[in-house]
Amino acid sequence: MKTYLIDDDTLSTYLTEQLLRAEGFSNTINTFDSAQQALQQLVEDKDKAAPQVVFLDLNMPAMNGWEFLDALAPYEGELLGHCHIYILTSSLALADLEKSKSYDLVSGLIHKPIDIEEIRAIQSQLEEEDTSSNCVQG
Repeated sequence: MKTYLIDDDTLSTYLTEQLLRAEGFSNTINTFDSAQQALQQLVEDKDKAAPQVVFLDLNMPAMNGWEFLDALAPYEGELLGHCHIYILTSSLALADLEKSKSYDLVSGLIHKPIDIEEIRAIQSQLEEEDTSSNCVQG
């Protein structure tokens, strides 16, 4: 599995990456401190090697998480069902949770810092989706 971790906070990125590796979450973890860089890479990878999971910080300079999601809109049809975005945020605002539900690519909103239980829950969710999609195709 390929994972993108998009966060301008180097400490948060480091800690999240270490937890993901400790849990064997992903074969490949690409980190980005800029949503613009991540967007460019995702668009390049969308046909051949799109990430299955993206952890996206909301509050970043230049392009924030919401702007990143808006910029993905033209590619949503290609990514939906293959790419799951989890928003990482320190915000406790109910408005962020409600807004996240308006994006089909967003699978969840996680309050920082992410913990092992949340990582395991995401793994279980992805495994269930893989199993159900295999049953439909099989």
